[in-house]
Amino acid sequence: MTKVTPFHIAFPVDDLAAARQFYGTVLGCPEGRSSDQWIDFDLFGHQIVAHLAPERADKHHNPVDGHDVPVPHFGVVLEWETFQTFADKLKAAGIKFVIEPYIRFKGQVGEQATMFFLDPAGNALEFKSFRDMGQLFAK
Repeated sequence: MTKVTPFHIAFPVDDLAAARQFYGTVLGCPEGRSSDQWIDFDLFGHQIVAHLAPERADKHHNPVDGHDVPVPHFGVVLEWETFQTFADKLKAAGIKFVIEPYIRFKGQVGEQATMFFLDPAGNALEFKSFRDMGQLFAK
């Protein structure tokens, strides 16, 4: 795997103040530039941008490992210890999980820790971790 550079993703929110509080305070993402229509955040070194867009499409889910995974979703693959610490921080903050932190594909190729939750606008986030990062793209 080559050196990973930061990704950029823009996503819709219906309330910029709620997005600022959730991403900035609850998740602890430093804020970058902003306007009255969008806010940049630093999510573990990646640039995510909350754009004001009040209308939302219907939600969709796909079955994965016995859970209904929300589509679309985004997040970051974290180091194992960082994942555990972050999951504990979210639990302490009272985050309601769509899928509680657990080990997916236990004992199989691609075994990973994963969790899903929603931001205040209903955007789904997944954070995951591999004990062996070499399993990230394993088949």
